[in-house]
Amino acid sequence: MTVDDSTAPMDYPFTKASALEPPAQYAELRESCPYAKISMGGGEMVLLTRYDDVRTVMADPRFSRALTAEGAARITEDGNDIFSRADSNSSAVGAAHEQWRRMVGRWFTAKRMSALRPGIEAMAEQLIDGMLEHGAPADLKNHLAFPLPVWVICDMLGVPHQDREQFSHWSTVTFTFTRFSKEEVAAATAEFDAYMLSHIEEKRQDPKDDLLSNLIVQTNSTGYRMQGAELLQTAKGLLAAGHETTAGQISKMTAMLLADRSRWEALLRDRALVRTTVEEGLRSDANMGFGLPRYLSEEVTLGDTVLPAGTTAMLNLTSANRDATVFERPDEMVLDRSPNPHISFGVGPHSCLGQALARTELQVVLDVMLRRLPGLELACPVEDLRIAEGLIVTGLTELPVRW
Repeated sequence: MTVDDSTAPMDYPFTKASALEPPAQYAELRESCPYAKISMGGGEMVLLTRYDDVRTVMADPRFSRALTAEGAARITEDGNDIFSRADSNSSAVGAAHEQWRRMVGRWFTAKRMSALRPGIEAMAEQLIDGMLEHGAPADLKNHLAFPLPVWVICDMLGVPHQDREQFSHWSTVTFTFTRFSKEEVAAATAEFDAYMLSHIEEKRQDPKDDLLSNLIVQTNSTGYRMQGAELLQTAKGLLAAGHETTAGQISKMTAMLLADRSRWEALLRDRALVRTTVEEGLRSDANMGFGLPRYLSEEVTLGDTVLPAGTTAMLNLTSANRDATVFERPDEMVLDRSPNPHISFGVGPHSCLGQALARTELQVVLDVMLRRLPGLELACPVEDLRIAEGLIVTGLTELPVRW
């Protein structure tokens, strides 16, 4: 069978029930309509909500996340989104993409992440010191969750500390959906490009022991060296992806743990739960964003349904991670859940390259918070928490806490 074209598409993204609960439509669609037609500003797509379907399409190397193909639906009518702007360089797909991942991936090994832990812990300590000095109540997002990933990725890229705030702004604009105008995005992109080109040239003249310097000077086994537009897009992509997603997850994970404070108390009693709690926080995230698009250049059969070539599919990871056919008690946050085959970092050729870094940051910041802020609690009702709208990757607008 094929997707029913006789029904009107549903407006997407769906209205969020709350900051910590997913839209009710996800469960309904998984059960009764796993290939629903949806409408976004740039056209019609097919929404995939079941774990197996999302994983299958995501892992298929034939399909691009870039919506630059002729006939692909766009996220927004004017193309003012990262999927319509990004992946236009030669390293976006195929063998070139595999080559790019191998070169950049050298900086995201488990060994390197272990070496980074003490530095990340020191940054978290410094930021919590500032929050304590500010006094309760305080916005944990502003004091800790938002700046920490910027500090970490700026250190990895060799960016001067005094420029961190600019990077925060550029990163947020990069992940815009409707929050910024096309003119604001264009202006921020021009500023970002100019800064990074200048920074790259400085590293070319005087390379240091950082990721960007390494990418400038290293060659692979065939003698290939990254340069030009590819180097610029890599530096920008690492900064934006390495910041916005992790910053949002720190806030949401902490909010989930404090919304039912027995979870926080369980962690205080058994710190060995930190690793599995981070994974469960990633799985339980009710508002990961609207999903990941894939342009299907060839026909795909999912179960008894055929998605024809030319379809733009929206893969909803939030829904997939709550599929009861894969996860027991899918709507509960089970701190010791193991195994936990969530797909929050994706799978296949476009899986998150920095997932080891994100896991390290989340584990470190949770461990430091438990040690430094054992009395941490929400300083507002759970229902007052709000998701920041207009961004492809969602986070809380603020997270008021006291201790």
